[in-house]
Amino acid sequence: MPRSVKVATVQDVDYVERDFAGMATADDATMLAFKISGQVASVDVGKGDMVSRGQLLARLDPRDVELQVASDRSKYEQALSQYERMRRLLEHDAVSQQEVEVAEATFVQAQSKYENSKDLLVETQLRAPFAGVVERTYVDAFQRVDAGQTILRLVNPISTTVEFTMSERSMFLLADTATRYYVRFDNYPSRRFVARLDSYAKTASDASGFPVSLKLSKDEIQDYRITPGMTCQVTIRASESASDLVAIPLTAVYAPAQGGNYVWLVTSDDRVERCAVTLGDVFGRNMVTVLSGLEKGDVVVIAGVYRLNEGEKVRIIK
Repeated sequence: MPRSVKVATVQDVDYVERDFAGMATADDATMLAFKISGQVASVDVGKGDMVSRGQLLARLDPRDVELQVASDRSKYEQALSQYERMRRLLEHDAVSQQEVEVAEATFVQAQSKYENSKDLLVETQLRAPFAGVVERTYVDAFQRVDAGQTILRLVNPISTTVEFTMSERSMFLLADTATRYYVRFDNYPSRRFVARLDSYAKTASDASGFPVSLKLSKDEIQDYRITPGMTCQVTIRASESASDLVAIPLTAVYAPAQGGNYVWLVTSDDRVERCAVTLGDVFGRNMVTVLSGLEKGDVVVIAGVYRLNEGEKVRIIK
């Protein structure tokens, strides 16, 4: 009796889609620290707190800086008074021009030091550079910290950035302006978002692949909550490079132990003959391009390929 088989007709490939695992990353994320050292007076936020731009996050004990400001202010006022006095004396030729210039230099130096110390007083307060969520705090109140030591990490909870890695053989797709990008998040499997290429690295420091960054439209995701860390599937669709290709399901490929890739062609008299093929890239969920060996319109077996023999009679299951 003829063996029952499922078949598929070889079709042209209008486009090739490749899937990659991706993840949403923070648009804005920073490690915040004080520019000066001192003792932490208070940490006014905790892990998970929402903060607005400019909100106070932590404070240093300002007493040491206030003393320095007072001292610099006194020196500044004294230098200013001396400079103005020397200028008045110069009008009456009671002092030399050189003495006035020395007084002026002393005044400018004292003024600069006073303004700098006032700026340091402002730096005793750590404020949010943007609205976000406190991801983690690293210090407690009354702890002594150094300048530049991390106090907390602030992250923007709304993400429009998706990152993934891709192999070197697919990098040429990024340079093609006809390439399209789509993102489907695991939390929203029924919704596919259109993305645009933001940036990518042309070198890789390890064997994990080349990092690529995509941007989502804020208008498109406004009704969805996309947060950093959400996993997704990135689909890259290339059209022009695939215009002369044909494709078959992966299940149609017959790869015997002796080696090589083959398919079973169904002839006009419903018999099968083995045909060697050269395969290209896998795309979509279960398709592979064929570089040679098949033409559009050929009928190939897509199920039970390891049970067939050359010239065997088959019955096609519709």
